[in-house]
Amino acid sequence: MWRVGTVVALHDETTSARTLTLEVPDWPGHAAGQHVDVRLTAPDGYTAARSYSIASAPNPEKRLEITVERLPDGEVSPYLTQQLVVGDQLELRGPIGGWFVWRPEQTEPIQLIAGGSGIVPLMAMIRSRASFGSSSPFRLLYSVREPAAVFYHEELRTLADRGIVRITYAYTRAVPQDWPLPPGRINADLIANATWPSTLSPTCYICGPTAFVESAAEFLNRNGHNAQRIRTERFGPTGDRR
Repeated sequence: MWRVGTVVALHDETTSARTLTLEVPDWPGHAAGQHVDVRLTAPDGYTAARSYSIASAPNPEKRLEITVERLPDGEVSPYLTQQLVVGDQLELRGPIGGWFVWRPEQTEPIQLIAGGSGIVPLMAMIRSRASFGSSSPFRLLYSVREPAAVFYHEELRTLADRGIVRITYAYTRAVPQDWPLPPGRINADLIANATWPSTLSPTCYICGPTAFVESAAEFLNRNGHNAQRIRTERFGPTGDRR
């Protein structure tokens, strides 16, 4: 079923990513980690649809947020990040997905691992943890190219200061000034030192490009994590899922 959402706010997260806040009067609600399909229709009737993760926590205001990263050769993302204005309407289908979700009744430690724009559904989980007042302890390992590419930078800092989530960053191309480590990808040592130990039986959520997700899951397995407690969401080179 396709619904109509009205754009009520726009916010640039980085130079290439924008968060869209949509008001959907008949929105049925969602769980943190789910996604929606967005469909655009051209004047000649041509349609294009892409899947985007929901960034916002469940709320009674019938609003949802998606964060879209612009792809140079994209068919949908350039419009959503450069041409869309407040008051425009979008067709949405969802929410979709039931496996890669976090629910407030979960009390076990939660390990989040994000690669680039894979932070989006994990941000919904962090926001949900905060809004529901959950005591479930959260950790986030966030791999990103450089400091300027971090989504939700100030909000994440505030949430970390409040004790909602403990964050470890891994910068792959450029690091902040005085950063103690050189640029590098997530590796076995970082997984071992920055994530919950397997003895605590955390549920792990990994989201990012396919190769990143597979590597992170393998490192967790090597550290003794139960494969049944590792949930993954991935996107390919087209970047359809964000």
